[in-house]
Amino acid sequence: MDIALYQPDQPQNTGTLLRLGACMGCPVHVIEPCGFPFSARALKRSAMDYADFVTLNHHIEWAAFEDWRKDRGRRLVLLTTKADCAYTDFTFTPDDILMVGSESSGVPDDVHAAADARVTIPMVAEARSINVAVSMAMVLGEALRQTNGWPKG
Repeated sequence: MDIALYQPDQPQNTGTLLRLGACMGCPVHVIEPCGFPFSARALKRSAMDYADFVTLNHHIEWAAFEDWRKDRGRRLVLLTTKADCAYTDFTFTPDDILMVGSESSGVPDDVHAAADARVTIPMVAEARSINVAVSMAMVLGEALRQTNGWPKG
């Protein structure tokens, strides 16, 4: 199971997601451009020492990520508020890539359309969205539960 961040603009969330990937043994993909300087120094500051333990894949743009993904035949599952399928009703596979969009703007229509599946987290009608790091943790937890993909100590 992989985690993908589409053009993240909050280094703190990126750091949290790198830490999540490190702790769960899930590679993390960062798709540029970012809304902050993407450097080893910046990642160290936001991810603390966990940046040393995560498999980080840096993609200079969306097309580069898509080429990488398609070459490997990997399914892309987009976490979005614009989906009808609750993540708890979806059947995950161990090779899925779970992707969150930019904190400020989500993903554009072409990225939304490129996803093989789209899942949402049910929430109260008055709420706009849940933080991307919290959302990923919720959905990744369910995906790992379904696929028995928890780290083996």
